[in-house]
Amino acid sequence: MLDLQPTDSAKDYKTMRIELVRVDDAFHFEAVGASGITQHMDAATDIGGHNAGARPMEMLLMGLAGCSAIDVVLILQKQKQVIDDFRMTVDGLREKDATPAPFQKIHITYHLKGDLNPDKVKRAIDLSMDKYCSATAQLRPSAEITYSFELA
Repeated sequence: MLDLQPTDSAKDYKTMRIELVRVDDAFHFEAVGASGITQHMDAATDIGGHNAGARPMEMLLMGLAGCSAIDVVLILQKQKQVIDDFRMTVDGLREKDATPAPFQKIHITYHLKGDLNPDKVKRAIDLSMDKYCSATAQLRPSAEITYSFELA
């Protein structure tokens, strides 16, 4: 359980919990959150993993992408923009041969297709990255996060 300071009140926090279980005798794990959906994680084969799931650092980038994607889609829907296709590419740069090796730089490219106003798309992405995305807020103190978008 979280170690809260005596002045902290549980009502002031939104609690999130996951459970992680080891699946094999190596590095394959299953993680389950409140949604009940299982995610698999594994280590690289060069250290004994079996490539049975995403790497934990990949999952951080996936979480960042998912968090921002939800924001952007919600904002564009409220602006009555028509999204026919939505994709993102996230590139993370980590120091080579360092331990730990946190992300130093992250670049997100949003790829959208539809009846979309470029100014509204830019505004939606800016709002996500600067105001709404909790994953961005979590990663930004240690990584430079940049972003761009392409409309088709």
